[in-house]
Amino acid sequence: MAIKMTRGSGNVFADLGFPAAEAANLQLRSTLMIQLRKRLTARGTTQSQAARLLGVSQPRISDLYRGKIERFSVDTLIAMLDKTGADVRVSVRNRTTAA
Repeated sequence: MAIKMTRGSGNVFADLGFPAAEAANLQLRSTLMIQLRKRLTARGTTQSQAARLLGVSQPRISDLYRGKIERFSVDTLIAMLDKTGADVRVSVRNRTTAA
């Protein structure tokens, strides 16, 4: 039995049917969350230490580690990344396919 495969768009949220603007926002937040978690893990911080570093509660860090994307805005994630010494840059380009 052959398995049918469909090439993804590069944005899993768009592939799941979210409107283009929402899919772009979700993908950006996801990327920022992943980078923040990687930076905290690389430092070897506990959740309590990370909370102190970022000026938030430990349950907030738990939300980050559990991928609770709906609880974090782009602004909040950029501010948190800044506190880890990250230089955050956003790239904007034309779409390769029609929207």
